[in-house]
Order: sequence, then C-alpha cells, then structure tokens
Amino acid sequence: MKTRVNRRKFLRLAATGFGSILAGRFLSACGRAPHAGPAAGPSAAASTPTTSFIVTDIPAPFAASATSLPTGTPTASDPAYLAVAHGGDDPEALVRSAISALGGMGRFVPSGAKVVIKPNICSAGRTFDQAATTNPWVVGALVRLCREANAGQVLVLDYPFYKSSREAYVDSGIQEQVEAAGGTMHLTSTFFLDSNGAYNWVDYGKWADVTLPDAKRLKTVQMIDEILNADVLINVPVAKNHDLTRLTLGMKNLMGTLHDRPAVHSWIAEKLSELVAYLRPALTVVDAVRILTANGPRGGNRNDVKKTDTVIASSDIVAADAYATSLFGLTPEDIGCIVKGAEAGLGTRDLSSIRIQEIALGG
Repeated sequence: MKTRVNRRKFLRLAATGFGSILAGRFLSACGRAPHAGPAAGPSAAASTPTTSFIVTDIPAPFAASATSLPTGTPTASDPAYLAVAHGGDDPEALVRSAISALGGMGRFVPSGAKVVIKPNICSAGRTFDQAATTNPWVVGALVRLCREANAGQVLVLDYPFYKSSREAYVDSGIQEQVEAAGGTMHLTSTFFLDSNGAYNWVDYGKWADVTLPDAKRLKTVQMIDEILNADVLINVPVAKNHDLTRLTLGMKNLMGTLHDRPAVHSWIAEKLSELVAYLRPALTVVDAVRILTANGPRGGNRNDVKKTDTVIASSDIVAADAYATSLFGLTPEDIGCIVKGAEAGLGTRDLSSIRIQEIALGG
C-alpha cells in the first residue's frame, strides 16, 4: 500500500511543479442548475463564461476575524490557493472557472495518470435537485477536464450506504454525465433479481486491508482497492447538513471509500482527520450548486434545499471545507473534523491567512 500512496504523492508533486508555491508563500504556518439537462460536451457558457475576477486577501464571511494579511499584490492571473466561483446557471462553467483559477487541471493531473474522482453518491433514490448527492454536471465537468489534461483513465466511484452503487449512480444522474464526458463508473456494490423476483444486494469483492500509519483512532480499515491504485484522487463532496457531524463536506466525504462506515462514527472528528492524512486528495472541489440545509445526509425534502450556485476548489481540503461552512452561517470552529484536520497540519482553517480568488459568473 505504501508504494502506491507514495507514487500518487510523487505524481501530484510533479504535476504541481514539485510542491505548492502558494503554500510556501502564504501558508508557511501549516508546513506543508438547475442545469437545463444532460450535456454531451462543454457548453458555450462553460467554455467562455462571462466572468469578473475578484482577488481578495480575506473572504467576506471571515473579514471580521482577520489578524494578518499575506504580503505581495495578487493579480487575477496568479494561481489561487483557493478559488470560489459563483453565479450563473451552469455548473460546468463554475467548475471550469474555479479550476482555471487554481492554474488548470494540468497542475493536478499528469499526462497518462490514473484518476479516481470521489463524489458523494451515498444513496439511491435521490436526484441532484435534492442536494443529497453531488451535482452530476459538476462531476462530468471534472471528468472532461481530466481528459483534456490527458489523463490515462478516469474512474468515478462511491460506496453508498443505501441500496447499491448501480442504483445510486443512475438515480443521481452522475453515471449519465460521467459516461458522456468519457469517464467510467466503478461499481462497489450491485444487485440482481433472482428467479423468484427477489432483490439481492451483492457487496464489493475487492476491499483492500489497510493499516494507517501513526493513527491513534482509525488504525485499520478496508478500503476500495481502486482508491489505492489511483495516481490522483479528486474529492467532490456536495455541501450538506449531517445529523452526526453537523455538516458533511470534503473530509467527511472520504468515508465513502471505506467498507465499515459505522466504525468511524465514534471519535469521528479524529478518525476523519486520520483518514484524510492517509489519502491526501490532490484536489477537493466542493459542490455547492445546491446545498442541503437540514435533514441530512439523505434529505429528500426539496424545501430543505438552497440554490447557491457556488463551487469551491483547493488542494487544501481543510481550507475548502472551512470556506464552505460560511454557506450555512457557520464557522470552521463549528465542525470538529475541520478543527482536528487543521491541528494535524492537513491544511488551514484560518482563511484570513490565505489568498482567495472569487469568480463571479453571469450578467
């Protein structure tokens, strides 16, 4: 397992110029739609969105708590540490704008790399407009961007906790968009009807036994093998309410790589931090096109859904999650795993210490 993880880290460093320049400059303390319908390819809006660039030292929700400013004068052409695209009515345009602001997908995906994209597809029986699963056009856009960066293979997967992955992939609309974009859905569970017409659920047969080095709470897990085989892991949560952790964002979304979810529920903040430390996704893209404000994680009531037309992207999973809390009127300190992740050196929750590029789409 260790060799595979090191290979992923090496390729990520190669793709980003052997490390994040921005992390060194601005984060030294850390050390390290509704969419109209399915689209066969990038829309005109996605290719040439109407944008205005706002480069800010302090995002508005956190300005009051600012303690220091980075040095230097940013410009719209500088790669952002964290990018926030908002507005318009085209999820693909939001994704393309945010990734472009980070310097392009080529910073994260080397030519020929095997990419695994991990959305939240936690449940069958939910469509994208219910905001329980990641927006399918957000996922499709990421697949296209990986293909445009000459990725060798792009797999999309999750391990649903309600019914099978086959059903969840279809119901969410993600399978349709991934396949249209040239990616492959990887089944982690399936189902069949027997001769009596009875429903039979079949578990995945390729769980990998993993020991997490230095973990104190989450010492051993069974993980989807393709996660370990990937050169690049891209994490794509939907921003939503959760009955246990208050919110589920990027860090919590990685629970879907594991076989035994309930085992993570005790000491969950610490365990999620240990899981993130092991997996280290190259890129986190938070889908906040629609957010689920109550009754998560499955939701189901459209009255709990708020359309915010926002996509947040960063190589820093903690920072991406920290920014996303503001969409719910919360702060990073309200979410245990964000606090623990920052304490573990996995990223920063102090958004006043980083430069954030906001991109406004639409008229």
